[in-house]
Amino acid sequence: MSRSKDRAAAELFADLYPGLAGWCRRLTDDDGIAHEMASEAFARLWTHWTAVEEPRGFLYVTAANLVRDHWRKLDRERRAVRRARTEAALARQQPGAETSVPVRLLVQSMPERLRTAVLLYYYADLPVREIALLTKRKEGTVRADLHAAREFLRAGLGEHLDHAR
Repeated sequence: MSRSKDRAAAELFADLYPGLAGWCRRLTDDDGIAHEMASEAFARLWTHWTAVEEPRGFLYVTAANLVRDHWRKLDRERRAVRRARTEAALARQQPGAETSVPVRLLVQSMPERLRTAVLLYYYADLPVREIALLTKRKEGTVRADLHAAREFLRAGLGEHLDHAR
């Protein structure tokens, strides 16, 4: 960047950063996350500096997308916690539950490809299509891994129950 562009960028940052960070703060209710989002929006702006005609609009649209992604992540985390609490409550209600193998240990003992599919599908609540993209595998392969993981769990829980009798 030339000196005039550097100066323009510094002025833009000084003018817009406080408002953008404050806006993110109101949407996330977290000062640290808000500053991370505002900083990330500016970092993305700098990478497209010459192509962006309206920097303010670019910054706010980018920040809005970051906030939306943050909300989605929080929602996935809340659902996983609710699911885990429900599973724990159901396990406590079942006779002999105190002697059963924790599912967590069975998941940890799975081959990595099965464990990854289980964690992303059941705990991160991602759809099969997204898991396939993230793991660079075909959707059918991910479905097969989930089926194999369920069989692994069924066998592990069945073995433990047989030993407990």
